[in-house]
Amino acid sequence: MTDAPPCEAWVRADELVALIAQYAVTEGPTRSGWPGLTFYRFGQRVAPHWEEVGSPSLYLVAKSRQRIRIGSVNYFDDPFHVLVMTRELRFQAEVLQASPECPFLSFVLEVPSELVTEVSEAMKRAALPPFCIEPISPMPDAYIAMLDQPLVGAVQRFLLALESDAERGVLAPLYLREIVYRLLRSEQRVRLLASAASVSQSNAITAAMAFMKLELHRPLSIRDLATAVSMSESAFAHVFKAATGMAPLQFLQRLRMEHARTLLLSGSTVSEAAARVGYASLSHFSCVFKRHVGVLPRLYSRQLRDGQDQPGAMSS
Repeated sequence: MTDAPPCEAWVRADELVALIAQYAVTEGPTRSGWPGLTFYRFGQRVAPHWEEVGSPSLYLVAKSRQRIRIGSVNYFDDPFHVLVMTRELRFQAEVLQASPECPFLSFVLEVPSELVTEVSEAMKRAALPPFCIEPISPMPDAYIAMLDQPLVGAVQRFLLALESDAERGVLAPLYLREIVYRLLRSEQRVRLLASAASVSQSNAITAAMAFMKLELHRPLSIRDLATAVSMSESAFAHVFKAATGMAPLQFLQRLRMEHARTLLLSGSTVSEAAARVGYASLSHFSCVFKRHVGVLPRLYSRQLRDGQDQPGAMSS
């Protein structure tokens, strides 16, 4: 596919302004029916105020100009550029130019991190330009990208699809994928990919912990845990330890012992507690329990019955 000539790009840009004006009908923010999509209209300059996004986001100014401050860095957003925020952020926004005759018009579109990862993986499978994330120095949480014709077209198609219930359900998700695709074709795609990978890994660790808690009653291997969150065993073990400071099975064992202690506190027998935290061998359970709690489980239960719940805190 070849890019449209400059004249068509300008026509589409004008159409995009009209389309955003159609949605931004009131002064200030206007929530749309699409999750994470908010339109803005201001008829005068607006002093710095706090806003936030909950995931990677596209901040597009269709008319006039604004300043976005993230931490100590200022970004100036205008109709020729788009601001891409790579993760959940709280930031200051200031409308620099606006009047009733020429209002400030913009929108913010939040994009699920999972979609960024999904589209990048599809591009890898299609043998498009390489998307491996090399070790890089820390990068800012946002960047300015050129608002080129392919991206303008994708955004326009997405917004038009929201006008119809049928197209909102079928076509809008496809055009949202195209928007992500266009951003991932940009020179600064590594920033968006790195952020999405980070969020994806964080979500995988949270999901793995939840899986462990649900499956405490049965034996689990590294393969079981990695499969549950769709990661390779080596990658999962590395990411999990980096995030928690503990190996996955070490963390799992700690969860088992904490739950066993709770079961004993609630009146379960040692045998019942062992079975409910995944131990078929009572002797093995007793050995591990003593290593974590400081006393054998039978002694722990006896102390509870005698009103002497004094065993030490859990050890790492």
